[in-house]
Amino acid sequence: MELDTIVKSGHQFRVVNASALPPSTPNVAAERTITEERLPFTVRIVRNDAQLKKAVEIRHSAYDRHIPAVAALLESAEAADYEPGSVVLIAESKLDGSPVGTMRIQTNRFRTLALEQSITLPEWLHGQSLAEATRLGVAGNRVGRLVKIALFKAYYEYCVLSEIEWMVIAARSPLDRQYAALLFQDVTPGGEFVPMRHAGNIPHRVLAFNIERSRAVWQAAKHPLYDFVINTRHPDIDLCDAGQLFASQENYLRRANA
Repeated sequence: MELDTIVKSGHQFRVVNASALPPSTPNVAAERTITEERLPFTVRIVRNDAQLKKAVEIRHSAYDRHIPAVAALLESAEAADYEPGSVVLIAESKLDGSPVGTMRIQTNRFRTLALEQSITLPEWLHGQSLAEATRLGVAGNRVGRLVKIALFKAYYEYCVLSEIEWMVIAARSPLDRQYAALLFQDVTPGGEFVPMRHAGNIPHRVLAFNIERSRAVWQAAKHPLYDFVINTRHPDIDLCDAGQLFASQENYLRRANA
């Protein structure tokens, strides 16, 4: 999938005032107007067993196409799907409710990131709030390209809502180029590929992206994804639970440290 390509044909657009946006669209300047775009699917945080079952189904299907050995370990939900500090996203077709994509996001509020089983993060990431995207899987059809972009936007928005400072990912070749194209920076010197224990020991490149500088970086680079992520409101990407989850996790941490 070309993450620097934005698919807009076939959708209806209208201009809305940014001051009318709900909290799920963060940090939008009040004087700016943005477009609104409807998608042929929804993206939400998994909240029940039925949704998680769908997420596991599309996750296994996607991995089975590319990494069958890892897919064999993903036929059921993983312990990480239930852990505090983790959420699973599910994209579902509006036509029939079938799953078309999924992603798991894990923050480092309760434990180290999964990729830290295989790599020691550099000092410039020490003491920072981090969120790692794992178990990305999308349908193997044309809509899968747009689903992947929408899931990335949901990942970004979840980080903003949860006050995360850095997005961190581990990507195998050639998928690492997609994140480099998004202006993620290498975590290891020279972009070295490191075998990842949580990904079948397949070598991955680890990259990171700073949330606070994201808009300025994308805008300065005239990145084509800037409009999709920042200047377009997608009501079908619904992270209304994210703020509540963040608050409940903060309360959990305060009680645990009391």
